[in-house]
Amino acid sequence: MTAELPHTQSHAQLDWDDQGRPRSRVFDDVYFSNDSGLDETRHVFLEQNRLRERFAALPPSGRFVIGETGFGTGLNFLCAWQLFEQQADPSARLHFVSVEKFPLTPADLQRALALWPDLGPLAERLLRAYVAVHQGFQRLVLDEGRVTLTLLIGDALEQLPQLDGQVDAWFLDGFAPAKNPEMWTAELFAELARLAAPGSSISTFTSTGWVRRLLNAAGFKMKRTPGIGHKWEVLRGEFLGWPEDTPLPAASKPWFARPTQQIQEKHALVIGAGLAGCASAASLATRGWRVSLLERHGQLAQEASGNPQGVLYLKLSAHGTALSQMILSGFGYTRRLLEQLQRGVDWDGCGVLQLAFNAKEAERQAQLAAAFPADLLHQLEQPQAQALAGIGLAHGGLFYPEGGWVHPPALCQWQAAHPRIRLLPHHDVVELRQIDGQWQAWDGERLLASAEVVILAGAAEIKRFPASAELPLKRIRGQITRLPQTVRSQSLATVVCAEGYVAPARLGEHTLGASFDFKSDDLTPTAAEHAGNLQMLEEISQDLLERLEADQLQPETLEGRAAFRCTSPDYLPIVGPLADQAAFAEVYAVLGKDARQVPDLPCPWLDGLYINSGHGSRGLITAPLSGELLAAWLDNEPLPLPRSVAEACHPNRFALRRLIRGKP
Repeated sequence: MTAELPHTQSHAQLDWDDQGRPRSRVFDDVYFSNDSGLDETRHVFLEQNRLRERFAALPPSGRFVIGETGFGTGLNFLCAWQLFEQQADPSARLHFVSVEKFPLTPADLQRALALWPDLGPLAERLLRAYVAVHQGFQRLVLDEGRVTLTLLIGDALEQLPQLDGQVDAWFLDGFAPAKNPEMWTAELFAELARLAAPGSSISTFTSTGWVRRLLNAAGFKMKRTPGIGHKWEVLRGEFLGWPEDTPLPAASKPWFARPTQQIQEKHALVIGAGLAGCASAASLATRGWRVSLLERHGQLAQEASGNPQGVLYLKLSAHGTALSQMILSGFGYTRRLLEQLQRGVDWDGCGVLQLAFNAKEAERQAQLAAAFPADLLHQLEQPQAQALAGIGLAHGGLFYPEGGWVHPPALCQWQAAHPRIRLLPHHDVVELRQIDGQWQAWDGERLLASAEVVILAGAAEIKRFPASAELPLKRIRGQITRLPQTVRSQSLATVVCAEGYVAPARLGEHTLGASFDFKSDDLTPTAAEHAGNLQMLEEISQDLLERLEADQLQPETLEGRAAFRCTSPDYLPIVGPLADQAAFAEVYAVLGKDARQVPDLPCPWLDGLYINSGHGSRGLITAPLSGELLAAWLDNEPLPLPRSVAEACHPNRFALRRLIRGKP
């Protein structure tokens, strides 16, 4: 599950003409018509795809998906959003998916969109959300969830084959075929056909004959139609179906295919009100679901999600692993969510410095610095690192300028405050029963709640339910230490990590941690682990230890808290629909003899039962996007992650591995 990393991936290189219009230096082409960019967009893409009438015809809670090749300045997206806002039912939703190899920087995007005052209010909303947009799948949620923008950052023929979704209308808007032939190939058009929903439409500004013929060959019926301005003709068409003489695209393996359950009422139970549960509830609520959020404690975020400060830190791989792709997408998604919270109290984007504390770590950091763009991470020599952090350091390291710290309960509270979410504290679910298509949550004698859909988000506690008992979740005890801010410790300007981490003060207190204990089940903080955390602080910065006067503190007098992280053997979260384990082993038993066989048999799903767990110490980065992943499955939307990454996080991966290895 690896992907090639974009060693040269960067932002668009622009030149600006004397009227302030952008031009691509790489492709030597304009982003929009010099004469009438808005009129051309509306004519070529909105009118030729009949979007005015199609938006107006959407039913309440309906959804429309647009796919685009070439996001550019976002002009097409903003025009489609504006029309959707004018025509569609207030409860309908627009999902816009666009691939872009060279995204504009926020400053360039702002400069380009300033040319269109008519789109000003929507452009402002886009610009506010246009944060931490890096390689891979990046999801932006706009207009309180009514509009979703999924940007696929990278080469179109690497990104689109990983998209799992169905598109109602295609905008083909790469640079001109003569300037950018890679965006106008039979291979790319086959991807558009694979992703096209029945009756999908398509349009493009070019009327070039070979483009029309290739689209026809891919299953679209194309025709020339009058253009606008200097465009004499443009192309429009509709998808008739996959060509008979072409092999069908590979289907999803049945154990990773989407369950086909027909939901009668959009009501879900979410069990566990930590980061994973609150994220799952929020993603469903923004899609019109009513959510009952059941929590065994008296309030939300009482376990691992209750720490005063968690670090928004990307532990990446230079090899494009599934986990690395998940982290890059999840980091961007969480970072955009945090813009809704109060900076300085709920979170702070102060950056994260990972020290190169030994030769092995320095080598790892050099590989990462070569693999990723500098606006995501870059190396600092010791003098630069020390100046940036504001404290004495023995080493340089890798700096993540968009990272920082978060107060996890604030994020949970903001997500759970959605009006369609009802928090039910002191609801300890010990048993689930499925009766007449409804999942019933019981605390023993008492029926607590029922719904067609249940999401298990209670970390390792989900092993109490037979349906999820076999999942290989393990608990790891972690303890943080709280240290009062001193006059001299106020100089700490960024999160600093080595084996542990220390964050700038929140409300007069620094958080230091966190220990790892695989054996203890006791959550009482211990002096020994406070001492261990102080040792980690000394390894981070002897200077900060002295500034905090921590070398004079007695570990037994310190305050802190302990909680269980919950992780999986491959360190990926476990997110998705659950299958009946015994039936799964029976249905796919042939895999034990030949792992290459794919039996054409439907997966024995436990209809309506889903999981969001196993986030380990990365919950701030992976849990919120995992809520979006579950909601996309349940609402049959384009997934917010590459298909290979969603499969790598799928609960069925463990049952599959057991079968293939011949273990019952």
